[in-house]
Amino acid sequence: MDRQLTIICALTFVIHLIGTLAYAVRIAGVRTGRIAVSFALFNILVLVSRTSNSFQGPFLAKRIERNISNGITQGLLTDFRWILLSATVATFVGALLIPTFQRVFSRAVLHFQMHRSVPALLMHGFFKGGLSQLRENASMPSVANMTGLRRGHGISATMLSMNVLAVALWTIGVFAALYAGYLNPALRVTSSSLSSVVNGIATIMMFVFIDPHMSVMTDDVVDGRTSQSQFRRAVVWLVGTRLAGTLLGQALLVPAALAIVSVAKAM
Repeated sequence: MDRQLTIICALTFVIHLIGTLAYAVRIAGVRTGRIAVSFALFNILVLVSRTSNSFQGPFLAKRIERNISNGITQGLLTDFRWILLSATVATFVGALLIPTFQRVFSRAVLHFQMHRSVPALLMHGFFKGGLSQLRENASMPSVANMTGLRRGHGISATMLSMNVLAVALWTIGVFAALYAGYLNPALRVTSSSLSSVVNGIATIMMFVFIDPHMSVMTDDVVDGRTSQSQFRRAVVWLVGTRLAGTLLGQALLVPAALAIVSVAKAM
């Protein structure tokens, strides 16, 4: 693995790690009762994710352009496999970090509620005992949460299946379009622009079906209509299906790229 591919994998890791930790924000919001503040503070990390995303595409596009100009016809699919693997590893690491992150994030929410200053919160986190609090709150996922999965999903099987597919499409959207351009260099600009179609389908599934369902469940927990244990089970299942979605992306990458090539030819 060369330096450029390592950078791309690292950016992908950051993107999917932050995406997975978003589930911990819901738990922190429920624990503190400050859901709006929790999501507002999490937007700081979302900015990091979006910055990584803005660099990931150009780095990968340049790698493909270099391969095309040098007449390299093999090896790129392996690169994509490594990148998708980094997404899976990031999701798994994020799942392990959720208990620690939700504890630390809950403290951050309460600190912000008192001081109401993002710079003060960042200063406290990096220079005034934030690292020691991280050590104090470090925790692995509870065995009880894992064994409690037998008592039900806390969320419908349809929603879980939809989450697997949505994550898979969102994970490979840009990659499939770029790989399609590699398969048919004459249509690579058209193929690249079709990534928004794949991502658009995933976005619709996430923001029309999955996120509203989780938002209602979050409010139900705050109002006492749903137990926190049931909510945690739902989060665990969603994280598990997110991990499955990144694995499904490995299988869908080539078929999606071929489909994009066909669509690009037909346009």
